[in-house]
Amino acid sequence: MDPCRIFAGNASRRLAKTICEKLKVPLGDAEVTRFEDGEVAVKFNENIRGGDVFVVQATGAPAENLMELLVMLDAAKRASARRVTAVMPYFGYARQDRKDQPRAPITAKLVANLITVAGADRALTMDLHSAQIQGFFDIPFDHLYAAPVLIDYFAQKNIPDLVVVAPDVGGVKMARAYAKRLGADLALTDKRRPRPDSVEIMNIIGDVEGKNAVLFDDLVTTGGTLCQAAETIREQGARDIYAGVTHGVFSPGALARIEQSPIKELVITDTVNHDSLPLLPKITQLSVAGLLGEAVARIHDERSLSSLFV
Repeated sequence: MDPCRIFAGNASRRLAKTICEKLKVPLGDAEVTRFEDGEVAVKFNENIRGGDVFVVQATGAPAENLMELLVMLDAAKRASARRVTAVMPYFGYARQDRKDQPRAPITAKLVANLITVAGADRALTMDLHSAQIQGFFDIPFDHLYAAPVLIDYFAQKNIPDLVVVAPDVGGVKMARAYAKRLGADLALTDKRRPRPDSVEIMNIIGDVEGKNAVLFDDLVTTGGTLCQAAETIREQGARDIYAGVTHGVFSPGALARIEQSPIKELVITDTVNHDSLPLLPKITQLSVAGLLGEAVARIHDERSLSSLFV
């Protein structure tokens, strides 16, 4: 069988290189540049006819990241690749996943349609903002979780008297799974959002007094939820407070907010590129390249991915 052919957009080039190192395959030669007016220009510099092509590109802001992925998918399809898989370490535009107010879009469905129409035969991503987005795709879809990477890290720290805190009611199922794997207690925050990018923590449900707490979430953007939850947990008598988040998106002001918060250590993964954003000393970045690489290898070999969810 021919080796899998892995190419990268500019948003995920570092991660794609690490995936290739894990799989012992070279990163494909593709130019992803800009025309003088700023439009995306793509060219594959090697023959991919009949190949099993994987395009690695996160689709969060700026919008050029999504556009790069779409143009690369189209280029690969028109170059007669046998199969094209969109590997999205971070699936952006996922927060509007339902019509919860008048005259609002369902942006996650729109992006799913764009990726499919652009030429993707299947999609692979990690820790969607909500699992229902899998149903927005009309192509085979594989949804990985960063839980094995995060759980291994916190398990090795051997934190005593640990309690896992869910950031909201919707995250209880995920938090319960983390708590079970870590042998920890479970608590949750009761929050409300007066505006889309602001949050108010109302109550902590569960016992955190005298315990070390770890908050788990799928992404951190403004840091508002994490920091307010950490402050409320501290007020309730928690000792050291940690956080584990898959996607470190970090909008302007988020790092300053995290720096001033009671969070002792924030653990993120490399699904989002932070080359242009120096991270704080209290932020630890783990790599999910091994997990994504194993998934790519199994897809290429037509093997099951179910063991990666254990």
